[in-house]
Amino acid sequence: MEREPTVDVTGRIDTALVRRLVATQFPRWAHLPVRPVEPDGWDNRTFHLGDAMTVRLPSGPGYAPQVAKEQRWLPALAPHLPLEVPVPLALGEPDGTYPFPWSVRRWIDGRTARPDRIHDLTRFAVTLAGFLVALQRIDPTGGPAAGAHSAWRGAALATYDEDTRRAIERLGDRIPTGTVRAIWAAALDAVWTGPPVWFHGDVAVNNLLVRDGRLAAVIDFGCCGVGDPACDVVVSWTLLHGTSRAAFRGALGVDEATWARGRGWALWKALITLDDPDRGKAAEARHALDQVLDEWTTSH
Repeated sequence: MEREPTVDVTGRIDTALVRRLVATQFPRWAHLPVRPVEPDGWDNRTFHLGDAMTVRLPSGPGYAPQVAKEQRWLPALAPHLPLEVPVPLALGEPDGTYPFPWSVRRWIDGRTARPDRIHDLTRFAVTLAGFLVALQRIDPTGGPAAGAHSAWRGAALATYDEDTRRAIERLGDRIPTGTVRAIWAAALDAVWTGPPVWFHGDVAVNNLLVRDGRLAAVIDFGCCGVGDPACDVVVSWTLLHGTSRAAFRGALGVDEATWARGRGWALWKALITLDDPDRGKAAEARHALDQVLDEWTTSH
């Protein structure tokens, strides 16, 4: 099931709070201006600190363990990866005004990977696949096993079976329930049997940065861990299509079982967010669902 934080501090995370935390804990940076990063996230709120740094604060306790994980593992992963990833610069501590650890990072210049900003989607797909191949080849020894800290990405897809079945019932005749159930059943049957490998956990448009129309950086490793990499295939239905999807799959070397589980991850997320009050998120969910259905129909 979807794990949400039990305490939401989003409304209390603002520039005034960030200025106070920085001035108290890192006075050498107290003179730098603070402003929100756009677009911002939900799991974490991010602010510019001057022109070269960002401050990143978890919005609830469910996301707080990701701070130490990224501090520990990003420096270890970065030398083996072909694209830029976040560079931790400092670790902030909770205090009386904010209850979680937080981080200061180097700013990575780039724009989120909307389709209209990508010059060649197939080339983009191959570059992304190369990044994920490199990530999966990194020694997983001692890495964080998939669990609550990764929102169960990298764990068994069956973790979200109840949520998915409930969503199918709720959506009723708004979706082709027979086909959706068949896709979900196929995903559950394609059990992961390989050795655990590194996964990113949230390969989404907002976490992929482009410069000059090309993929330049991958950010937000909060859901990363060691386990089943199928969750990183979801981008095949949320952003890629046609030739670019085929190129991504070929370059990544995805087998049938992993492809089926990746499709299942995409289906789960689309179903549970199809009624999101944010129209943009609901539209993204409908697009992903349509892509999953079209691809399934074509291949079956």
